[in-house]
Amino acid sequence: MNEAATNGTGLRGARERSSANHRIELRVYYEDTDFSGIVYHANHLKFFERGRTDALRACGVTHTDLLSRDEPLVFAVRRMDTQWHVPARIDDRLEVYSWFEDVRGARMMLYQEIFRPADGALIASADVEAACLSLDGRPRRLPNDVRNALKLSGPF
Repeated sequence: MNEAATNGTGLRGARERSSANHRIELRVYYEDTDFSGIVYHANHLKFFERGRTDALRACGVTHTDLLSRDEPLVFAVRRMDTQWHVPARIDDRLEVYSWFEDVRGARMMLYQEIFRPADGALIASADVEAACLSLDGRPRRLPNDVRNALKLSGPF
């Protein structure tokens, strides 16, 4: 973890949110929670996925377009290091922030946060490595147009 990624605090979740490549708002519904009204831990992964998909879309990269290529491509999460900081609850308004950090070969690396603006709480954070794959599951280099679209939005 480098000093720039931690904003000098040593905490990975201390990013300046204004530097994010993308932000999406969402609301916590009953279906997202467990019996206590707290967001079930696995649903944070869905929130992160929505953030990644919308961040890609904002760069001009859609899953539909990737699938319609001569060689159809998909993204699959290869690794995800997730930390849960404080609980999110039913009816919370949340924001998912996504940063494209690097694109190499068949991989793209992102950092994401789920944040509750009402009280400034960092709910969860994740370091994500996604792989570009053919439909038979074999790694494929990110096409140049996709790589360039992501590089235009990222710090790399």
